[in-house]
Amino acid sequence: MAVVPERRLALLGGGFSTDDDGLLDDWVLDQVPVPRPKVCFVPTASGDASAYVEQFFGAYQSRSCEPSVLHLFRRELDDDALRALVLSQDLVYVGGGNTANLLAVWRAHGVDRLLREAFDRGTLLCGISAGANCWAEGSHTDSFGPLTHLSGGLGLLSGSVCPHYDSEPGRRSSYQAAVANRALPAGWAIEDGVGALFTGGLLTDSVTRTPQACLHRVEPGEDGEVKEQALRCRLLSQHHSPLHPH
Repeated sequence: MAVVPERRLALLGGGFSTDDDGLLDDWVLDQVPVPRPKVCFVPTASGDASAYVEQFFGAYQSRSCEPSVLHLFRRELDDDALRALVLSQDLVYVGGGNTANLLAVWRAHGVDRLLREAFDRGTLLCGISAGANCWAEGSHTDSFGPLTHLSGGLGLLSGSVCPHYDSEPGRRSSYQAAVANRALPAGWAIEDGVGALFTGGLLTDSVTRTPQACLHRVEPGEDGEVKEQALRCRLLSQHHSPLHPH
């Protein structure tokens, strides 16, 4: 009887682009049960910013993995090669930037369909900021300037996502208002420093590199109110010995 791969994704409130300790990068690599996982960075939300790509390679070339990058703004792969690249990965890491632009460009190139296929095959999908927003049905974003809600995500994770919950002015109140008035479905709010792993749509691990940082579950209440539950996260140790050391 064929084994059905686990469908897994991780929401990140940090990583190589914001943190010096590498704890969240080590944690996400630890979730891939192969000695040298293939890791593809997707910088679409930043317009394939070259400095961002350099940061990724600087962080991951020193780790026990095979890093690569998927460029779409100067795309060089035909459809077959693009599909082969995406489906060969053990981990796809999506960078931050503009969520709305990210989704539009992916759909123009068919990358949304390829990521769904990779997800169904067991590839771990993860990302920070826009790269966390994209997996849900809807998200809280500044893609259009002011903070607002955005529907039409990939829907690989039910509900909505809000990044930078504790670090950007107006994020918390604006996201809560969007959930309370049902502009966004109930969802997950990520404080900076947090990582959340979902397996089969269920939260199966939550960690943090920052003491006291939390993952929040935000749901609509009665009479236009909102319910927020703070979920304490397991603290990652500076002395953690990852499966994929530097």
